[in-house]
Amino acid sequence: MALNLQASDFELFGLPEQFALDPRALDAQWKALQRETHPDKFAAQGAVAQRLAMQWSVRVNEAYQRLKNPTQRAAYLCERRGAPVNAERNTAMPPAFLVQQMEWREELEESTGENELEALLDRTRGARRDTLTRIASLLDEQSDAAAAATQVRALMFVERFAAEVEQRLDQLGQ
Repeated sequence: MALNLQASDFELFGLPEQFALDPRALDAQWKALQRETHPDKFAAQGAVAQRLAMQWSVRVNEAYQRLKNPTQRAAYLCERRGAPVNAERNTAMPPAFLVQQMEWREELEESTGENELEALLDRTRGARRDTLTRIASLLDEQSDAAAAATQVRALMFVERFAAEVEQRLDQLGQ
């Protein structure tokens, strides 16, 4: 195996180090790497070779999951560019975003019907799309990882909030 353990996820998959990526190329490269690193391929080479192949297989799968998920990919890029997201320690957000959070929370608390919750979920999905677009621009066009990290923290909130709305919808449907 000629893979480099120190390679970035992007290097490992032979992809440019940018937020925008072709999901088909990612999937195709993942399948190729899986074939190359599958432990069964190394059965005749002994236990050490199989263990190494298993480590590589785990590394490939972890990198694939990180690159496949836009939020994780953005956070990974921010960290690689010197602006870690640190969502658990850094909760600073722009005032307009904080106001939006409070409005959404109030709306969720006051929502009683499926239509209200669906409308709120649609708005959060729109906010997610808009935030992903900003992140792509900040990382790929403006090279502003610090600003992108702030947007990733916002995206994390939007995704958690959308999950709460979906949970409320599921509860209504039961």
